Amino acid sequence: MIECRSIAKGKGKGELIVSSEPISFLGGVNPENGQVIDPNHELKGQSIKDKVLFIPGGKGSTVGSYVIFQMKKNNTAPKAIICLNAEPIIATGAIMSDIPMVDSPSDVKDLTNGTLVEVDGDNGTIELL
Repeated sequence: MIECRSIAKGKGKGELIVSSEPISFLGGVNPENGQVIDPNHELKGQSIKDKVLFIPGGKGSTVGSYVIFQMKKNNTAPKAIICLNAEPIIATGAIMSDIPMVDSPSDVKDLTNGTLVEVDGDNGTIELL
């Protein structure tokens, strides 16, 4: 069990998609299909739909929160979000979209692409499955 800080309540389970780069949801992710479209991002062309997104944090416009909300409405959002350091854009988007979110994980060595995890935003934990 990896201890974290709880940001948005709920539980989400899925396969990790990991990026070492912050992501901007406004202009960086297509809310229609969940695909990363930022041409300079390491996840370009990959889908975050139904995955657990692990990123250092977010960047860009505050409108990114509404892109996350639109993704939730379109069923293209991640199942949960893990950040090293949450910032207001991603946190607000996760909270208003009911996407479980945690930050400041106590250990990240096992959080690798393809690992199945459950994020518990109620208790601030990540469980490796």
